[in-house]
Amino acid sequence: MTSPADPPNGAGASGPGLKLLAVTACPTGIAHTYMAAEKLAQAAESLGHSMKVETQGSIGAENVLSDNDVREADGIIIAADKDVDRSRFVGKRVLVVGVADGIHRPQRLIEQVLDAPVYEGDGSGAGRGASGAAASGGGGGGGGKGRSVTYKALMNGVSYMIPFVVVGGLLIAVSLALGGDTTSKGIVIPDDSFWKTVNDIGSIGFELMIPALSGYIAYAIADRPALVPGMVGGWIAAHGELYDSEAGAGFIGAIVTGFLAGYLVLWIKRVKVPKFVQPIMPIIVIPIVATSALGLFFIYVLGEPISWVFEQLTDWLGGLTGTSAAVLGIILGLMIAFDMGGPVNKTAFLFGAGLVSKNPEVMGACAAAIPVPPLGQGLATLLRRRMFDDQERETGLAALFMGFFGITEGAIPFAAARPARVIPANMVGGAVAGAIAGVASVEDNVPHGGPIVAVLGAVGGVPMFFVAVVVGTAVTALVTIGLMSVGGGAVDSGAAVGGVGAAGGAGAAAGGSSGAASRAAEPVLAGVGGGERTGDVGDAAGARTAGVPQTVAAGTGGTAEVEAVSAGQVLSGYLTEQTVKEWLAADGKDAAIREMAELLAATGKVADAEELVRAAFAREDQGTTGLGEEIAIPHAKTDAVTAPVVGFARSPEGIEWGAPDGTKARLVFMIAVPEADAGDEHLRILALLSRKLMAEEFRERLLGAGDVEGILGVLGEIE
Repeated sequence: MTSPADPPNGAGASGPGLKLLAVTACPTGIAHTYMAAEKLAQAAESLGHSMKVETQGSIGAENVLSDNDVREADGIIIAADKDVDRSRFVGKRVLVVGVADGIHRPQRLIEQVLDAPVYEGDGSGAGRGASGAAASGGGGGGGGKGRSVTYKALMNGVSYMIPFVVVGGLLIAVSLALGGDTTSKGIVIPDDSFWKTVNDIGSIGFELMIPALSGYIAYAIADRPALVPGMVGGWIAAHGELYDSEAGAGFIGAIVTGFLAGYLVLWIKRVKVPKFVQPIMPIIVIPIVATSALGLFFIYVLGEPISWVFEQLTDWLGGLTGTSAAVLGIILGLMIAFDMGGPVNKTAFLFGAGLVSKNPEVMGACAAAIPVPPLGQGLATLLRRRMFDDQERETGLAALFMGFFGITEGAIPFAAARPARVIPANMVGGAVAGAIAGVASVEDNVPHGGPIVAVLGAVGGVPMFFVAVVVGTAVTALVTIGLMSVGGGAVDSGAAVGGVGAAGGAGAAAGGSSGAASRAAEPVLAGVGGGERTGDVGDAAGARTAGVPQTVAAGTGGTAEVEAVSAGQVLSGYLTEQTVKEWLAADGKDAAIREMAELLAATGKVADAEELVRAAFAREDQGTTGLGEEIAIPHAKTDAVTAPVVGFARSPEGIEWGAPDGTKARLVFMIAVPEADAGDEHLRILALLSRKLMAEEFRERLLGAGDVEGILGVLGEIE
């Protein structure tokens, strides 16, 4: 008897007539989403199958799969580097891979989907390609792609944590600034004041950031059943009193509990249970079992070592009193900057706070180091904005504000996103600040840190205190930028804290931005050993779905009319005869960008050509816009442009653009849009181009067009 998930008799990878579905998505929902869709559709057609592809781009899902589509499907491929809801695919063969596999190995995926396990719901049973990324419900795979699941989970947690950090930190900072009084116990807000209420609200946000980080790491790995265990585990990690420690494990502990919760839930999901128990597994059994097991494990197994470390560090620091002020300052600075609220940081802070009345110089070194991590990371986002995505730049501004008020946790989103780069940079800057303050005998008479304590008169030796903070901040920012640049800007290749690989940019959460080339060579959010952060890249959200018939264009006269589509209507009229150049004179990338900018400037839609060039160069610094297949799409969002405009030119010999496949760019498009149009319209243009250019036959005709009129005739097919 044939299973409903099996293809019809006689159907195979080489045909005939499989009905296949696919879903493609990348974290930014731009070019790779649509490139993978196009490649999969082309591969299915070449093998004699039909395929419908749903794209989950940044402007929403398109070509959405219907219930009828799913019911009739012989197999489903999910090529995605973000979570895709698979509940609608229960009972079907589902293959889950990274988006890059959809671009580079579409035929092989079609062959593999026939052998993929049947998806049984709640994350169980979803298969993955031999080298594809593991399904979020299927456990981590080995090798490089398995690491991408790790990085994706880490970035998911960071992206959800950031709002808690920003809201909590800023509310605390504002309440301290407007309602705080300097006392021997630190900056204290009177209990009966309005600002005490504001501070309490901010403190709640801060307390929730660690559980949010842990919970959403777990959620990305094992879906909703892992959310509660992850959050409860994060709360336990943050509250040292639960395991007899004066300091919680901080964000590092949250990363540990997040991954433990996620993979514990995955393991529980694989346990075979009677059918009558299955409905309550995800909502009762799994959360209760996983939460209890993880909580007890952390309290009774991991908690004791954390408490022991705290005690040993405290005793060790006590033995250092009376030694060189510079050495003690360096050690305190290193500890303050290491885990930003974790046991190491708290050890140094409480050590300094305990000596405020007897030896205020110790607290002075701590106070100088405390603001360095957030100030340094915030400064880095200002110095090299192109290395950070929009969310990180906004978080950087908040971090600067929090740093001023001595809230070290403002740097946690950056450290969680790329620990192997940010933590060393923070520590170097903290050590420098601590050493300068120690040598200068800076005193702090309250157990608090940051410039705010100097402004409020609690610091002795104010000039040298600010020298220490400024120098430490600059060092942290420059080291951060240097370490990021070594790995190619947004890419982070360090090792992970607590078993988590170093992530390349937050990304990433969140974010971040990496080049299209990096992502084409390896899935976005590739893991810790060579991860990549997400961001504003040559990825584009589009309007067209796979399988839509193309209008064949033929140029006529000066207007190049093509079946009612004139040259003035190519890409909504943004690309015209005036913005097409038959051959580029430039033989290098920088020169080509300048030449393309001059081409666009001739339209009158560019108010400042040099600023457009600068913006395009800044985009290239984030990551190359060379997509491979002899294509480059440099683009810029700048108010130097008064209206969206697109240019195109060809290079006779090809220009080295850093493409992942090593090809030189012979087809060069340049997109320039005002900041106000940097949303859907910008992404739509990129999507239309990236999808159409995936067709080899289209590229060949574009290269072979005899003149501008012929070029416009071919480009008129883009719709």
